Amino acid sequence: MRIAVCSGSFDPITLGHMDIIRRTAACFDQVYVCVSPNAEKRGQMFTPEQKLKLVEAAVLELPNVTAELYGGLLADFAAERKATAIVRGIRTQSDFDTEYQQAMVNRGLHPGLETLLLPADPAYIYLSSTVAREMIHYHQPLDKYLPKAILPLIRDWTEQR
Repeated sequence: MRIAVCSGSFDPITLGHMDIIRRTAACFDQVYVCVSPNAEKRGQMFTPEQKLKLVEAAVLELPNVTAELYGGLLADFAAERKATAIVRGIRTQSDFDTEYQQAMVNRGLHPGLETLLLPADPAYIYLSSTVAREMIHYHQPLDKYLPKAILPLIRDWTEQR
C-alpha cells in the first residue's frame, strides 16, 4: 500500500491546501493529513481541535484521506503510519528552500522517507491561511479561499466571538 502524509497547521485549511491533498490522494492509496498544533506560530485563529474539525470536514469527500492531530515531529508521524512520502505544496522559491532543508532533516531522521514537492496550482499561489484569516476577520466572502464544507463551522465559531 502506498501511503503519504500531507501536513500543516491549517489555520484554517484553504482551497490551496485542498488542491495539494486532492492531488496527493490521486497518487497514493492512503493519505494522512497531519494537523500540527504549531504553538510557535503567533496570531492563530483556531484551536488545534477546531483545526482538526475543519480539516476532517474538508476531506470528508475523499475516501482515502484521514486527518489526525499530532504534536510531535512530522517524520515520526509519517514513520508511525508507515508512510513512504511526505507531500508538501510550494508556492515560491522561499517555500522550496524551506521545504528542501526540512526534507533533508526528515530523511536523516527516517532514511527512506521521501519528500515530494508539488507546485501550487497558479490559481492558489496568492492564497495562504494568513490571507484567509484576514478575510474571516473582516467578514468578507470566503468562497474563493476556503472549502465550502467548512464555511458553516467558520461562521458558527466566528459569531461566537
